[in-house]
Amino acid sequence: MTQAPTVPPQLRRPGRAATGNASGRYECHAREAFDDGWALVEEDRVLRTELRLEQPRSAITRNSSPDVPFDRSVNPYRGCEHGCIYCFARPSHAYLGLSPGLDFETRLTAKPELPEVLARELSRKSYRPATLAIGTNTDPYQPVEAEQGIMRGVLEVLRDFNHPVGIVTKGTLIERDLDILAPMAAQGLVSVGLSVTTLDPQLSRRMEPRAPRPARRLETIRHLSEAGIPTRVMVAPVVPGLTDHETEAILGAAKQAGARAASWIMLRLPLEVAPLFRDWLAEHYPDRAARILGRVRELHGGRDYDPHWGRRMRGQGPWADLARQRFDRAARRLGLDAPLPRLRTDLFAVPPKPGDQLTLAL
Repeated sequence: MTQAPTVPPQLRRPGRAATGNASGRYECHAREAFDDGWALVEEDRVLRTELRLEQPRSAITRNSSPDVPFDRSVNPYRGCEHGCIYCFARPSHAYLGLSPGLDFETRLTAKPELPEVLARELSRKSYRPATLAIGTNTDPYQPVEAEQGIMRGVLEVLRDFNHPVGIVTKGTLIERDLDILAPMAAQGLVSVGLSVTTLDPQLSRRMEPRAPRPARRLETIRHLSEAGIPTRVMVAPVVPGLTDHETEAILGAAKQAGARAASWIMLRLPLEVAPLFRDWLAEHYPDRAARILGRVRELHGGRDYDPHWGRRMRGQGPWADLARQRFDRAARRLGLDAPLPRLRTDLFAVPPKPGDQLTLAL
């Protein structure tokens, strides 16, 4: 069933993808805007981004998922102003007592002390290095990073420790940090995955309203590649009936921009993402909504989402097989089917602190 809108009609939401702000699944109460019959004229208001600060107790999050090639990650922000309607991270906002809808796009949390906490964790004698993933939940280069600079602080720590890092982003702000990333790449310590969901700027504007336009992301792939940073294009997510026909075009454009590898993920709609996506389709593509949702359910065993390991990222059945074959064939033809070079861990070292006794070189 489609969610009822939960934002007052006089509250304008330019550049926002979610149509509602339903309470999270852990809340005892639900709130919904309604007409009380008084017909009072209220001032139009624009829904703006709010930022609050958090003091993190830890920096590194561990996971044991067999679907991802890393066991640790760092997240500078909670929520994401890019506002991608399909974002699988939206349900995480419910843990904060906030809505995975508009709250996820507009009520953000930043962790300004994260670099210092990370440095302490990497300095522990028990720590053993492995690639640290950043951007696997919310984007570290979302617009608020321009002011906060937390991601840059994290990179400075990783550079000082010679620690390997894999970054996933849509944000072109990553170019700001080329002075750190390029030397790390020369040592085999960094790789970047840049997501390009569609080449259609109008579709992108509706689906991921505050992310850089597709052409600009391709420029970023070019700039990263020219700086010697191993970069893969991520065709993610593939939206059946809406973007799946663009697979070959996206791969071709990314190859021309300098991408060295490619990956893909099928659309997944966990928990609150499913009704949010349905409402978004009803608003922007009502003529195709039933066909798109039908295809999604075919891919996930008749459900909006199949959470099982090994299936949640790619789906199953003939449509999933066709998507995989198309991607594999195009990637192989373009030379994007090989993985990026494995990042080094043997260079890791805790930098000396002020007052530490230095070793004598022989």
